[in-house]
Amino acid sequence: MNRSADQTQLNPLREGLSTRAVPQPCTVVIFGATGDLTHRKLVPALYNLSADGELPPAVTVVGFARRPKTDEEFRTELAEATKKFSRQGVRDEIWKTFAQSIYYHQSEFGDAAGYKTLAERLEKIDTERGTRGNRLFYLAVAPDQFEPILKNLKAAGLNKAREGSWARVIVEKPFGTDLASARELNRVVSDSFAEEQTYRIDHFLGKETAQNILVLRFANAIFEPLWNTRYIDHVQITAAETLGVEGRAGYYEGSGALRDMVQNHLLQLLCLIGMEPPTDLSADAIRDEKVKVVRSLRRIVGPEVTVNAVRGQYAAGAINGQPVVDYRKEQNVNPKSMTETFVALRINIDNWRWANMPVYLRVGKRLPKSATEISVHFKKAPAVLFNKESVALDQNVLVVRIQPDEGISLRMQAKIPGTSLRIEPVKMDFHYGTSFGKASPEAYERLLLDAMSGDATLFARRDEVEEAWAFIDPIEQAWHAEKDAPELYFYPAGSWGPEAADELLARDGRAWRRL
Repeated sequence: MNRSADQTQLNPLREGLSTRAVPQPCTVVIFGATGDLTHRKLVPALYNLSADGELPPAVTVVGFARRPKTDEEFRTELAEATKKFSRQGVRDEIWKTFAQSIYYHQSEFGDAAGYKTLAERLEKIDTERGTRGNRLFYLAVAPDQFEPILKNLKAAGLNKAREGSWARVIVEKPFGTDLASARELNRVVSDSFAEEQTYRIDHFLGKETAQNILVLRFANAIFEPLWNTRYIDHVQITAAETLGVEGRAGYYEGSGALRDMVQNHLLQLLCLIGMEPPTDLSADAIRDEKVKVVRSLRRIVGPEVTVNAVRGQYAAGAINGQPVVDYRKEQNVNPKSMTETFVALRINIDNWRWANMPVYLRVGKRLPKSATEISVHFKKAPAVLFNKESVALDQNVLVVRIQPDEGISLRMQAKIPGTSLRIEPVKMDFHYGTSFGKASPEAYERLLLDAMSGDATLFARRDEVEEAWAFIDPIEQAWHAEKDAPELYFYPAGSWGPEAADELLARDGRAWRRL
């Protein structure tokens, strides 16, 4: 039995949705190679894959950036970054071998000559390292650089692969800032790469727990019969972080929490929770069902925005005993900024399975702790047997923890030991790290491997991105209207957001789950 098959048998959840196709030898060309994403995430992810024996030895990395640099200087910089950000310790002998597959290519993104020499260099790498003409282009750059890079790749003929090989492009978020810009960006990408060559990345989908939502739902007979509006009271999805804008004010001022987090990450998680069983585990079968969920979202328009959407901005406060300045005093932030750092939404999915069951989304910066989780709150048992008890029975709650403590827990009722009948909620808890004896891989590790394997399951498709923007745009437009715009609420840093977010649930007789 081969190694990968043996591992899959030992741990059926390890591969997420299905056994992955084998990653193929290729050259990974990273545009924006001197940037933060490359140093913090991409190269550490590639090193970890190499150290774990997941990468074909021929895989080669070419960093493409503007600054003059030699291959050796680039490798030294990446060695320091990888030691700092890798999930596992860097072993010198493994790094030395891995570093030999890293090269640096200096050019301006808009310089056609730089792409011509890149094409020549890639041909040489194919011959020397056996990368078979396969190319994976990673756009780790600001969205305004996508167009010149894509046009130049096309002009140099790098968007087409020779027979028997492939060329693919990975596009980082944000994918547009509204529906119009997303459509334009899709047009630009499709001018150079076909949809099946295009991989729009959302690192939340690379997280082990997110992948296993479908396994939890469809591989366990106890959940699927209950997974509907008849048995589930409501769902909450929370993405909280203690950090502020951390030097990203230039980007964040034009984005805000709704565009930065809700349009992609949280709606992706909502799709995994809400989708119907796919016909098979192919990428398009799964993505077809996710698109149906986004299309079924009841649009929040006009006066509905005030009722079903809350926006907030953090004011001065304290986190872990440390004072925090208000958002408007952060570096490069407009002192009169109306950008939201907190969003709470009440969403309805208008389809047969979920009719009249609300989903509450909450995302915010400068909250008391950093955590992302989904909680499924089941309806209470009929109060006919235990209604003499002084304490009302709690709901059963299924919690899927996406980060940082990846796992799944189920809250249920149990009798406290003793002579009297006293009932208390208890938790059945499952942790990935302790159950499988190893840390989950970083999201980018899974996503890079999938792109090398041609598996687009965990990447967003064009229609999915555009439908998500169609849902978000009316809320954004209402918030930025010149007249009668809904209020921007302020909340102290270190709190769980504005009181209006609590009132959003209180009106329905519910409350946010404590993280």
